[in-house]
Amino acid sequence: MEEVAITGIPAQGRTFDRRAIAPAARESTFALADGHDIRRIDWPGANDGLRGSILFLPGRGDFYEKYLETLDQWHRDGWRVTAVDWRGQAGSGRLGEDAVTGHIADFSDWVDDLAYVWRSWKSETRGPHVLAGHSMGGHLVLRALVDHRIDPDAVVLTAPMLGMSGPPLPLAVLHGVARIMTKVGKPTRPAWKWSEKPGEMPANRRDLLTHDAERYADELWWREKRPELVMGPGSWGWVERAYASVRRLEEAGAMEDVEVPVLVLSTAADKLVSHPSAARAAQRLPKGELVAFGNEARHEILREVDPVRDRAMAGVAEFLNRVAPPEVA
Repeated sequence: MEEVAITGIPAQGRTFDRRAIAPAARESTFALADGHDIRRIDWPGANDGLRGSILFLPGRGDFYEKYLETLDQWHRDGWRVTAVDWRGQAGSGRLGEDAVTGHIADFSDWVDDLAYVWRSWKSETRGPHVLAGHSMGGHLVLRALVDHRIDPDAVVLTAPMLGMSGPPLPLAVLHGVARIMTKVGKPTRPAWKWSEKPGEMPANRRDLLTHDAERYADELWWREKRPELVMGPGSWGWVERAYASVRRLEEAGAMEDVEVPVLVLSTAADKLVSHPSAARAAQRLPKGELVAFGNEARHEILREVDPVRDRAMAGVAEFLNRVAPPEVA
Protein backbone atom coordinates (compact mmCIF):
# COMPACT_ATOMS: atom_id res chain seq x y z
CA MET A 1 0.00 0.00 0.00
CA GLU A 2 1.13 3.50 -0.78
CA GLU A 3 0.03 6.37 1.45
CA VAL A 4 -0.37 9.43 -0.73
CA ALA A 5 0.36 12.99 0.39
CA ILE A 6 -1.80 15.51 -1.45
CA THR A 7 -1.79 19.28 -1.20
CA GLY A 8 -5.19 20.89 -1.60
CA ILE A 9 -5.88 22.58 -4.92
CA PRO A 10 -8.68 25.18 -4.74
CA ALA A 11 -11.68 24.46 -6.93
CA GLN A 12 -12.28 27.00 -9.65
CA GLY A 13 -15.23 29.30 -9.14
CA ARG A 14 -17.30 28.05 -6.18
CA THR A 15 -20.42 29.24 -8.00
CA PHE A 16 -22.09 25.85 -8.38
CA ASP A 17 -25.70 25.73 -7.16
CA ARG A 18 -25.91 22.64 -4.96
CA ARG A 19 -29.70 22.99 -4.71
CA ALA A 20 -30.47 22.58 -8.40
CA ILE A 21 -29.97 19.91 -11.04
CA ALA A 22 -27.29 21.25 -13.36
CA PRO A 23 -28.46 22.05 -16.91
CA ALA A 24 -25.94 19.56 -18.29
CA ALA A 25 -27.38 16.69 -16.20
CA ARG A 26 -30.28 14.40 -17.07
CA GLU A 27 -32.40 12.49 -14.53
CA SER A 28 -34.07 9.23 -15.52
CA THR A 29 -34.94 5.76 -14.25
CA PHE A 30 -33.16 2.50 -14.97
CA ALA A 31 -34.82 -0.92 -14.87
CA LEU A 32 -32.86 -3.58 -13.00
CA ALA A 33 -32.84 -7.25 -14.03
CA ASP A 34 -36.11 -7.99 -12.23
CA GLY A 35 -37.81 -4.83 -13.48
CA HIS A 36 -37.32 -2.78 -10.30
CA ASP A 37 -36.74 0.86 -11.29
CA ILE A 38 -33.96 2.89 -9.71
CA ARG A 39 -33.17 6.56 -10.20
CA ARG A 40 -30.25 7.61 -12.32
CA ILE A 41 -28.56 10.89 -13.22
CA ASP A 42 -26.11 11.41 -16.10
CA TRP A 43 -23.74 14.13 -17.26
CA PRO A 44 -22.73 13.39 -20.86
CA GLY A 45 -19.24 14.73 -20.20
CA ALA A 46 -17.42 17.83 -21.27
CA ASN A 47 -15.67 17.28 -24.61
CA ASP A 48 -18.02 14.33 -25.17
CA GLY A 49 -16.55 12.51 -22.15
CA LEU A 50 -13.16 12.03 -23.79
CA ARG A 51 -11.49 11.80 -20.38
CA GLY A 52 -13.41 8.62 -19.56
CA SER A 53 -16.44 7.69 -17.46
CA ILE A 54 -17.17 7.62 -13.73
CA LEU A 55 -20.04 5.70 -12.08
CA PHE A 56 -20.75 6.91 -8.53
CA LEU A 57 -22.60 4.97 -5.81
CA PRO A 58 -23.77 6.79 -2.65
CA GLY A 59 -23.93 5.48 0.90
CA ARG A 60 -26.66 4.09 3.15
CA GLY A 61 -29.58 6.47 3.36
CA ASP A 62 -27.90 8.72 0.79
CA PHE A 63 -29.15 10.15 -2.48
CA TYR A 64 -27.23 11.49 -5.44
CA GLU A 65 -28.43 15.06 -4.87
CA LYS A 66 -25.97 15.29 -1.96
CA TYR A 67 -23.06 14.85 -4.39
CA LEU A 68 -24.14 17.09 -7.27
CA GLU A 69 -21.20 19.41 -6.63
CA THR A 70 -18.65 16.61 -6.92
CA LEU A 71 -20.34 14.94 -9.89
CA ASP A 72 -20.51 18.23 -11.78
CA GLN A 73 -16.86 18.95 -11.01
CA TRP A 74 -15.85 15.62 -12.54
CA HIS A 75 -18.05 16.45 -15.53
CA ARG A 76 -16.27 19.79 -16.00
CA ASP A 77 -12.96 17.93 -15.82
CA GLY A 78 -14.03 16.03 -18.94
CA TRP A 79 -15.56 12.86 -17.48
CA ARG A 80 -18.88 11.36 -18.48
CA VAL A 81 -20.54 10.95 -15.09
CA THR A 82 -23.40 8.74 -13.87
CA ALA A 83 -24.82 8.20 -10.38
CA VAL A 84 -27.57 5.84 -9.31
CA ASP A 85 -29.56 5.19 -6.15
CA TRP A 86 -29.48 1.80 -4.50
CA ARG A 87 -32.61 -0.31 -4.70
CA GLY A 88 -34.72 0.37 -1.60
CA GLN A 89 -33.55 3.86 -0.73
CA ALA A 90 -33.75 7.47 -1.86
CA GLY A 91 -36.17 7.68 -4.80
CA SER A 92 -35.84 3.99 -5.66
CA GLY A 93 -38.49 2.54 -3.37
CA ARG A 94 -38.36 0.80 0.01
CA LEU A 95 -37.84 -2.85 0.92
CA GLY A 96 -39.04 -2.79 4.53
CA GLU A 97 -42.42 -2.24 6.16
CA ASP A 98 -42.36 1.56 6.38
CA ALA A 99 -41.26 4.55 4.34
CA VAL A 100 -38.10 5.45 6.25
CA THR A 101 -36.34 2.33 7.58
CA GLY A 102 -33.58 1.02 5.32
CA HIS A 103 -33.78 -2.74 4.81
CA ILE A 104 -32.26 -5.38 2.54
CA ALA A 105 -32.64 -9.16 2.48
CA ASP A 106 -28.94 -9.62 1.68
CA PHE A 107 -26.09 -7.42 0.46
CA SER A 108 -25.64 -9.84 -2.45
CA ASP A 109 -28.88 -8.38 -3.86
CA TRP A 110 -27.14 -5.02 -4.16
CA VAL A 111 -24.03 -6.64 -5.62
CA ASP A 112 -26.24 -8.26 -8.27
CA ASP A 113 -27.80 -4.87 -9.03
CA LEU A 114 -24.39 -3.21 -9.30
CA ALA A 115 -23.14 -5.91 -11.66
CA TYR A 116 -26.22 -5.44 -13.86
CA VAL A 117 -25.89 -1.64 -13.92
CA TRP A 118 -22.16 -1.98 -14.57
CA ARG A 119 -22.57 -4.14 -17.66
CA SER A 120 -25.14 -1.81 -19.19
CA TRP A 121 -23.32 1.40 -18.28
CA LYS A 122 -19.93 0.16 -19.45
CA SER A 123 -21.35 -0.84 -22.83
CA GLU A 124 -22.66 2.68 -23.47
CA THR A 125 -19.74 4.77 -22.20
CA ARG A 126 -16.14 5.53 -23.13
CA GLY A 127 -13.24 4.19 -21.07
CA PRO A 128 -11.35 4.27 -18.91
CA HIS A 129 -14.19 3.19 -16.61
CA VAL A 130 -14.01 4.25 -12.98
CA LEU A 131 -16.19 3.19 -10.06
CA ALA A 132 -16.51 5.50 -7.06
CA GLY A 133 -18.43 4.69 -3.90
CA HIS A 134 -19.05 6.41 -0.58
CA SER A 135 -19.53 4.58 2.73
CA MET A 136 -21.92 1.65 2.10
CA GLY A 137 -21.48 2.34 -1.61
CA GLY A 138 -17.75 1.88 -1.15
CA HIS A 139 -18.34 -1.39 0.71
CA LEU A 140 -20.50 -2.72 -2.11
CA VAL A 141 -18.01 -1.69 -4.80
CA LEU A 142 -15.26 -3.57 -2.96
CA ARG A 143 -17.57 -6.54 -2.37
CA ALA A 144 -18.34 -6.68 -6.11
CA LEU A 145 -14.60 -6.59 -6.83
CA VAL A 146 -13.90 -9.39 -4.36
CA ASP A 147 -16.72 -11.45 -5.88
CA HIS A 148 -15.37 -10.78 -9.41
CA ARG A 149 -18.61 -9.21 -10.62
CA ILE A 150 -17.19 -6.00 -12.11
CA ASP A 151 -14.04 -5.02 -14.01
CA PRO A 152 -13.31 -1.29 -13.61
CA ASP A 153 -10.03 0.30 -14.63
CA ALA A 154 -9.80 2.10 -11.29
CA VAL A 155 -11.80 2.50 -8.08
CA VAL A 156 -12.21 5.35 -5.59
CA LEU A 157 -13.64 4.66 -2.13
CA THR A 158 -14.49 7.51 0.25
CA ALA A 159 -14.99 6.62 3.92
CA PRO A 160 -15.82 3.05 2.90
CA MET A 161 -17.95 1.00 5.30
CA LEU A 162 -15.45 -1.83 5.76
CA GLY A 163 -16.11 -1.99 9.49
CA MET A 164 -18.37 -0.17 11.92
CA SER A 165 -17.28 2.47 14.40
CA GLY A 166 -18.50 1.11 17.72
CA PRO A 167 -17.66 -1.27 20.55
CA PRO A 168 -14.17 -2.79 20.15
CA LEU A 169 -15.55 -6.32 20.07
CA PRO A 170 -14.61 -9.15 17.70
CA LEU A 171 -16.49 -9.05 14.41
CA ALA A 172 -17.95 -12.51 15.05
CA VAL A 173 -19.40 -11.32 18.37
CA LEU A 174 -20.96 -8.21 16.83
CA HIS A 175 -22.42 -10.31 14.03
CA GLY A 176 -23.76 -12.82 16.53
CA VAL A 177 -25.55 -10.11 18.52
CA ALA A 178 -27.09 -8.71 15.35
CA ARG A 179 -28.21 -12.19 14.31
CA ILE A 180 -29.95 -12.66 17.67
CA MET A 181 -31.70 -9.31 17.27
CA THR A 182 -33.18 -10.46 13.95
CA LYS A 183 -34.67 -13.47 15.74
CA VAL A 184 -36.20 -11.76 18.78
CA GLY A 185 -38.23 -9.35 16.66
CA LYS A 186 -38.93 -8.49 13.05
CA PRO A 187 -35.69 -8.04 11.11
CA THR A 188 -37.35 -5.10 9.32
CA ARG A 189 -37.66 -3.04 12.53
CA PRO A 190 -35.29 -0.06 13.06
CA ALA A 191 -31.98 -0.95 14.70
CA TRP A 192 -31.50 2.45 16.31
CA LYS A 193 -33.51 5.51 17.24
CA TRP A 194 -33.74 8.22 14.63
CA SER A 195 -35.04 11.08 16.73
CA GLU A 196 -37.28 11.73 19.70
CA LYS A 197 -39.67 13.39 17.26
CA PRO A 198 -40.65 11.23 14.27
CA GLY A 199 -39.27 12.63 11.01
CA GLU A 200 -36.91 15.08 12.71
CA MET A 201 -33.15 14.75 12.34
CA PRO A 202 -31.14 13.85 15.47
CA ALA A 203 -29.64 16.97 17.04
CA ASN A 204 -26.02 15.81 16.74
CA ARG A 205 -26.24 14.29 13.26
CA ARG A 206 -24.21 17.01 11.53
CA ASP A 207 -21.36 16.41 13.99
CA LEU A 208 -21.03 12.92 12.53
CA LEU A 209 -21.01 13.99 8.89
CA THR A 210 -19.29 17.30 8.12
CA HIS A 211 -17.87 20.53 9.54
CA ASP A 212 -19.58 22.45 6.72
CA ALA A 213 -22.92 23.82 7.92
CA GLU A 214 -23.99 24.99 4.45
CA ARG A 215 -23.34 21.67 2.74
CA TYR A 216 -25.16 19.88 5.55
CA ALA A 217 -28.10 22.27 5.11
CA ASP A 218 -28.19 21.35 1.41
CA GLU A 219 -29.14 17.79 2.36
CA LEU A 220 -31.99 19.00 4.57
CA TRP A 221 -33.19 21.25 1.75
CA TRP A 222 -33.31 18.34 -0.71
CA ARG A 223 -35.16 16.18 1.82
CA GLU A 224 -37.82 18.86 2.13
CA LYS A 225 -37.94 19.51 -1.62
CA ARG A 226 -38.14 15.80 -2.47
CA PRO A 227 -39.74 13.96 0.51
CA GLU A 228 -39.30 10.59 -1.18
CA LEU A 229 -35.56 10.87 -0.44
CA VAL A 230 -36.03 10.79 3.34
CA MET A 231 -34.60 7.72 5.07
CA GLY A 232 -33.91 7.06 8.73
CA PRO A 233 -32.25 4.13 10.53
CA GLY A 234 -31.25 0.84 9.05
CA SER A 235 -33.13 -2.30 10.04
CA TRP A 236 -31.74 -5.08 12.21
CA GLY A 237 -31.78 -7.16 9.06
CA TRP A 238 -29.59 -4.56 7.37
CA VAL A 239 -27.18 -4.54 10.34
CA GLU A 240 -26.90 -8.33 10.42
CA ARG A 241 -26.35 -8.59 6.66
CA ALA A 242 -23.81 -5.73 6.81
CA TYR A 243 -21.72 -7.65 9.35
CA ALA A 244 -22.04 -10.79 7.23
CA SER A 245 -20.77 -8.89 4.18
CA VAL A 246 -17.88 -7.37 6.15
CA ARG A 247 -16.90 -10.92 7.17
CA ARG A 248 -16.86 -11.86 3.49
CA LEU A 249 -14.37 -9.05 2.82
CA GLU A 250 -12.28 -10.12 5.82
CA GLU A 251 -11.79 -13.63 4.45
CA ALA A 252 -8.17 -14.59 3.85
CA GLY A 253 -7.15 -13.77 0.28
CA ALA A 254 -10.34 -11.88 -0.59
CA MET A 255 -8.87 -8.40 -1.01
CA GLU A 256 -5.45 -9.76 -1.93
CA ASP A 257 -6.98 -11.16 -5.13
CA VAL A 258 -8.13 -7.73 -6.37
CA GLU A 259 -5.75 -6.41 -9.02
CA VAL A 260 -7.56 -3.13 -9.76
CA PRO A 261 -5.97 0.15 -8.55
CA VAL A 262 -8.00 1.33 -5.56
CA LEU A 263 -7.75 4.70 -3.83
CA VAL A 264 -9.14 4.82 -0.28
CA LEU A 265 -9.93 8.17 1.33
CA SER A 266 -10.61 7.82 5.04
CA THR A 267 -10.56 9.90 8.21
CA ALA A 268 -9.39 8.93 11.67
CA ALA A 269 -12.18 11.11 13.10
CA ASP A 270 -14.94 9.00 11.51
CA LYS A 271 -17.59 8.04 14.08
CA LEU A 272 -19.71 5.98 11.67
CA VAL A 273 -17.32 3.59 9.96
CA SER A 274 -13.97 2.15 10.99
CA HIS A 275 -10.93 4.09 9.81
CA PRO A 276 -8.53 1.30 10.88
CA SER A 277 -10.51 -1.14 8.71
CA ALA A 278 -10.23 1.20 5.72
CA ALA A 279 -6.50 1.71 6.25
CA ARG A 280 -5.99 -2.03 6.59
CA ALA A 281 -7.91 -2.63 3.36
CA ALA A 282 -5.60 -0.21 1.52
CA GLN A 283 -2.68 -2.31 2.78
CA ARG A 284 -4.26 -5.62 1.77
CA LEU A 285 -5.20 -4.54 -1.74
CA PRO A 286 -2.24 -5.19 -4.08
CA LYS A 287 -2.72 -1.81 -5.77
CA GLY A 288 -4.27 -0.02 -2.83
CA GLU A 289 -3.45 3.57 -1.90
CA LEU A 290 -4.58 5.65 1.07
CA VAL A 291 -5.27 9.36 1.51
CA ALA A 292 -5.77 9.77 5.25
CA PHE A 293 -7.39 12.66 7.09
CA GLY A 294 -7.57 13.51 10.78
CA ASN A 295 -9.78 15.70 12.92
CA GLU A 296 -10.26 18.12 10.05
CA ALA A 297 -12.59 15.68 8.29
CA ARG A 298 -15.72 13.85 9.33
CA HIS A 299 -17.48 11.01 7.52
CA GLU A 300 -18.63 12.87 4.39
CA ILE A 301 -15.21 13.85 3.09
CA LEU A 302 -16.56 15.02 -0.28
CA ARG A 303 -18.99 17.35 1.52
CA GLU A 304 -16.49 18.84 3.94
CA VAL A 305 -15.24 22.41 4.23
CA ASP A 306 -13.39 23.62 1.15
CA PRO A 307 -9.76 22.97 2.24
CA VAL A 308 -10.57 19.35 3.11
CA ARG A 309 -12.75 18.73 0.08
CA ASP A 310 -10.18 20.35 -2.23
CA ARG A 311 -7.48 18.03 -0.92
CA ALA A 312 -9.73 15.01 -1.42
CA MET A 313 -10.67 15.98 -4.96
CA ALA A 314 -7.03 16.71 -5.80
CA GLY A 315 -6.09 13.28 -4.49
CA VAL A 316 -8.71 11.62 -6.67
CA ALA A 317 -7.62 13.59 -9.75
CA GLU A 318 -3.93 12.76 -9.24
CA PHE A 319 -4.73 9.07 -8.74
CA LEU A 320 -6.93 8.80 -11.84
CA ASN A 321 -4.50 10.72 -14.02
CA ARG A 322 -1.82 8.24 -13.03
CA VAL A 323 -3.65 4.88 -13.06
CA ALA A 324 -6.43 5.55 -15.61
CA PRO A 325 -5.11 7.98 -18.22
CA PRO A 326 -7.34 8.95 -21.15
CA GLU A 327 -7.65 6.44 -23.95
CA VAL A 328 -5.91 7.38 -27.17
CA ALA A 329 -8.52 8.28 -29.80
